[in-house]
Amino acid sequence: MNIALVTYLDKGKYDSTTVESEDDKLLNFLQNKGLAIEKVIWNDPEIRWENFQLAILKSPWDYFDRINEFHKWLDHLETKKVKLLNPINVVRWNTNKHYLKEIEATGLAITSSVFISKNDQFLLNDFFEKFNSSKLIVKPCVSGGAKNTFKVTDENVEEINKQLQLLVKEEDFIVQPFLPEIIENGEWSFIFFNGIYSHSLIKQAKPGDFRVQPAHGGSVHPQNPDEDLIEVASQYVNLFAKGCLYARVDGTFVNGKFLLMELELIEPFLFLNTDQENYERYYQALVELI
Repeated sequence: MNIALVTYLDKGKYDSTTVESEDDKLLNFLQNKGLAIEKVIWNDPEIRWENFQLAILKSPWDYFDRINEFHKWLDHLETKKVKLLNPINVVRWNTNKHYLKEIEATGLAITSSVFISKNDQFLLNDFFEKFNSSKLIVKPCVSGGAKNTFKVTDENVEEINKQLQLLVKEEDFIVQPFLPEIIENGEWSFIFFNGIYSHSLIKQAKPGDFRVQPAHGGSVHPQNPDEDLIEVASQYVNLFAKGCLYARVDGTFVNGKFLLMELELIEPFLFLNTDQENYERYYQALVELI
């Protein structure tokens, strides 16, 4: 079986020298296990996808900049009968943060969210009262890596409102209350392989910032959560990540309750380097799904 480990054309936009090449370490590990696997750029026009029986989405970090092209690529894989991990229907669903409303509809907790679409009339000032919060987070519904993400306060609300009035003509946005718990306690990530818990960590922003991504200076702290916390995170995976090789459940605890921020099923950094056994757990999950 020929396997493609799917990545993107790296132009230095979404990477950081502070982040190791997880792709290369994973690729070497899987090759040493005897798998016929190679790194492939998802939108490389020279690739003949019919030569692969399986494709693993690993780091297509520019997919949200090329979302229409990405969806056409997913269609192309279906036509060529290439099995994708994670499954194509799940990936399509996960490309747009409107999925959060579907999760909330099942009774699972998410961060309070309001969506702004092209023809909506809005003033960001109104959301301070709606969320009973003095700060907001605004980001595109199709995005990643903190692209076009704004922290809104009463000092910059007029400026951001003007920017957003222009940006929303091109795409939908999501508005959420800024959760001080992320600064105080960090953002949790629970990583699952084929529905089974593997490892977890807390990501913390650098002083003066609110973005927890390592590429923006955030730090990573491995955790050993109690079983009840793992069970909470697993509920999101059990309902919405069936058949997925990997799932990353991101959120924080507010008044002792876990609130989902994002369910990452397309291109999350998996922090495999926090424990050598993570690679073996990834491999075993992959074998089960092949």
